[in-house]
Amino acid sequence: QVQLVESGGGLVQPGGSLRLSCLAGAFTFRPYAMNWNWYRQDQENERELVATLTSSGRTTYADSVKGRFTISEDKTKSTVYLQMSSLKPEDTAVYHCNTRVWDSHSNAYDYWGRGTQVTVSS
Repeated sequence: QVQLVESGGGLVQPGGSLRLSCLAGAFTFRPYAMNWNWYRQDQENERELVATLTSSGRTTYADSVKGRFTISEDKTKSTVYLQMSSLKPEDTAVYHCNTRVWDSHSNAYDYWGRGTQVTVSS
């Protein structure tokens, strides 16, 4: 089991910025490949994939956040970030960090953080 701990959420005014962090605990095995994802979920909608960072460094974003959010990684700190700017009220949600990890036998494992609340409101 790998622990993921998110931080950085809070209340921000429309147009503001926040940076979410996801600190990863130690892996019990050496990953062959891994993707990092940020999801969000509010009370009305299903969980939405917001951003992905692959092992090769490729990033993808939901259309709703393109040009405003950036996912990145600092391997020296075992931390993945989601930089959010030009925030809108509709960005309000609980944001969850997820990693999908593959071992050398192509077995995939999903790990989740508990989430951090982001509220965009004036």
